[in-house]
This record gives sequence, structure tokens and C-alpha cells, in this order.
Amino acid sequence: MDRLAYLASAGAKQLLHRQETIAHNLANANTPGFRADLDAFRAVPVQGQGPGTRVFVAESTPGFDSTPGTLQATGRNLDVAIEGEGFLVVEARDGGEAYTRAGSLDVGADSTLRTRSGLVVQGDGGPITIPENSRVTIGRDGTVSATAGGDNKSVNVVGRIKLVNPPAASLVKGGDGLLRAIDGNPAATDNNVKLVDSTLEGSNVNPIDALVGMIAVARQFETQMRLMSTAEQNGRDANKLLSANG
Repeated sequence: MDRLAYLASAGAKQLLHRQETIAHNLANANTPGFRADLDAFRAVPVQGQGPGTRVFVAESTPGFDSTPGTLQATGRNLDVAIEGEGFLVVEARDGGEAYTRAGSLDVGADSTLRTRSGLVVQGDGGPITIPENSRVTIGRDGTVSATAGGDNKSVNVVGRIKLVNPPAASLVKGGDGLLRAIDGNPAATDNNVKLVDSTLEGSNVNPIDALVGMIAVARQFETQMRLMSTAEQNGRDANKLLSANG
């Protein structure tokens, strides 16, 4: 009976963790460039004295779904999407290099090109500075051009966005939603990565699948609760039998 209670409580705890993962994905169903977290159960043998027949179950997020999201035209000149595979390079809050497919860009107060969340977009030579009162256009290869004062004859190339394409297996997703190299080394520029201007890539979360998954987890959690209730009832019945025979 204690084994039943133990397994049911462990299962319920991990199902709550899975529900948090699904809820997080669902909350970001409309976040541009978002990559859904994956989750999986794994067996963890209990360490210590004993025959070694008991095993924990642990919920973990082994990675992220690298499936591309849908491209949507926005008509905004500072919106870009990756065509096919690849990533934009940004400077994360911790100062390290990170990768994203969220291409809704803006010009910060310090005139540097940034993401809408304020992260500095990295060019081949570092941050890209945009001249004041200029219209910005971004080419397919990431070249950033600025037209001063609306004069089409004064187009200046101010930098080139660093575009990379490291294998998905070599990346890890952080709590800030950004991807980083597992080995910590900066990825090399990949000239084959191309951009689509005035377009954003949507989240790759399927809201319907997420909702179905959440309902399934809720039902599994109820099952674990019933098993715990059954274990408790069995314990009470056993105590009654032992008391009557004692």
C-alpha cells in the first residue's frame, strides 16, 4: 500500500510540472519567434540502502521544439523573419551571446538596433548604430541601410546583422526564452541564412494541441489523486483488521 501511495504522489507531482510547461507554452502562443518547451518523463533509480527496486519518476524539459512558426507579413520596415533555418544574434542580459528568431526590431534610445524587448542586436562588428532621423531598411543578407532625412540618394550601409545557424542539438533554451550554445562558444556567421523583411515569424506553439495536452494532464492528475485516496482507504481497512485480530 505504501508503494501505491508513493507512486501516485510522485506521479501527481511530476504531472503538475508538466502542466506548468504546457501553460507556459500556451501563454506564448502569440509570442513572435517563440520555441515551445518539450517535456518528458524519465526514470531515476532511488539511491541508498535497500534492494534497489524503487524508481523515481521525474519530469524534465530536455529541449525545445525547433519547428519553424508561420511567417506573417506586417509591412513594418524593422520586422524581419528568418527564411528557413538560422537565428539572429543578440546580447543577452548576462552579456553573453544568445540567439533568437524574434525579429521585431526597434531603435533604442542610444540609437542602437535592438529587439522589442530591449536586447542589443549584434552585427558582424558588434552593435549596429542607426543615425538619427533616418529610415532603416534591412536586406536579405542582414545588411542594414539608413536613408537620412528621406533622401533616397543618401543611403548608407551602417552594418550587417550577424546571422548564424548552429545545430539545434548544440543549443539550450534559457529561462529568458533565448537560445545559447551549450559549449558557451560564439557561433560563426552563416552567409546562407537569409531574412524576409517586413515579416515576423509567429510562435510554433499549436494552441489546440496545448489545450488538449492540458486536459489530458488534468485527467491523469485526477487518476493519481484517486489512487492516493484508494491507498489511504486500504491502509485504514488494514489497520481495522489488525486491530480486530489483535
